[in-house]
Amino acid sequence: MSIIIKTPEQIAGIRKSSQLAGNCLKMIADYVKEGVHTAYLDKIIDEYIRDHNAIPATLNYNGFPKSCCISLNDVICHGIPSEKTVLKEGDILNIDVTTILNGYFGDTSTMFTIGDVAQEVEELVIDTEEMMYLAIDEVRPGNRFGAIGHVIASYAKKKNYSVVYEFCGHGVGLEFHEEPQVEHIGRKIDGPKFKPGMTFTIEPMINLGRAKAVIDKEDGWTARTIDGKYSAQFEHTVLVTEDGVDILTDVGEYNIYK
Repeated sequence: MSIIIKTPEQIAGIRKSSQLAGNCLKMIADYVKEGVHTAYLDKIIDEYIRDHNAIPATLNYNGFPKSCCISLNDVICHGIPSEKTVLKEGDILNIDVTTILNGYFGDTSTMFTIGDVAQEVEELVIDTEEMMYLAIDEVRPGNRFGAIGHVIASYAKKKNYSVVYEFCGHGVGLEFHEEPQVEHIGRKIDGPKFKPGMTFTIEPMINLGRAKAVIDKEDGWTARTIDGKYSAQFEHTVLVTEDGVDILTDVGEYNIYK
């Protein structure tokens, strides 16, 4: 399957959905605090998305039971919101939202920290966001997808982190998951070239310990670090433009430190 080059009309629709997803995360920031259970956050996110005439893409996607993914501490991705999971001092969490608005998809995630966290954990969060933006800076016509993985892996190596290789970014916009797979480890010379009209996610998942993931047998979704050490992830949907990149899910800054 080839990479879809979106038309101006499609890009406009993807942009609107992406902005909704970004604004959803901006909205939920006020509710992320100690003592709140993650099913409550999922409920608010579901209501917000539906109030804006959209639907959450994750709900019932291949059987996923909730309207967003919320992944705490050693959970790399695909954490299922639950009333049993209550936020506490020292936690870090990723909230991952994908919206479907008028048939178009927007996908983004961010980290939050709860109260005082260990210094190495706070640095992991800061550095993971930096890696995402360094990778976004590589997106321009003529450059290759491998540049994304190269800059992320190079930065992670300097900081003695590991890069999750079992999950990756992906094309998005007309479908939830499109071509290509966007690897977070690679060589500059690898992969197809960026072309204007491509839309995809960049979403590095970075671990303090080993890179490998294990899937919870109980739910078949939750991916944890194999050694129990913390993991962080940030994600934006981006568009390749004629002369660079446009971050479609960017809605401005908001506080992720609680």
